[in-house]
Amino acid sequence: MKKERTKVFGRGANECRRCGRRRGLIRMYGLYLCRQCFREVASELGFKKYW
Repeated sequence: MKKERTKVFGRGANECRRCGRRRGLIRMYGLYLCRQCFREVASELGFKKYW
């Protein structure tokens, strides 16, 4: 049997630190959170809505 190797390049290489989701990832500022998790913790991280 072949061993599964971890993905090194491309969209599937990164995942959300919180839930492991690979889609909708926010990598800016080294966050590596999916957009759903980001919405839950954004205020704790110091992000504010401006309207």
